[in-house]
Amino acid sequence: MTSELCIHVLKNPLRRDHQADGRIRHWGKVMLPNDHKERILRVVTLDDGVTLHNAFIDRNYRENEK
Repeated sequence: MTSELCIHVLKNPLRRDHQADGRIRHWGKVMLPNDHKERILRVVTLDDGVTLHNAFIDRNYRENEK
């Protein structure tokens, strides 16, 4: 993932969730280079909500779940 895609998700999340360890999960829609379909990118930040910890395409994301 590029940092630009991660920043896009942080600024435009579909959903945010705080984990027990203080990290924050952010989900957002992105278009990957050379791909013709929207994907859901999960970005995990430290408790400050800015420092990136991890990012990956979340194939199991369901919009209706909380």
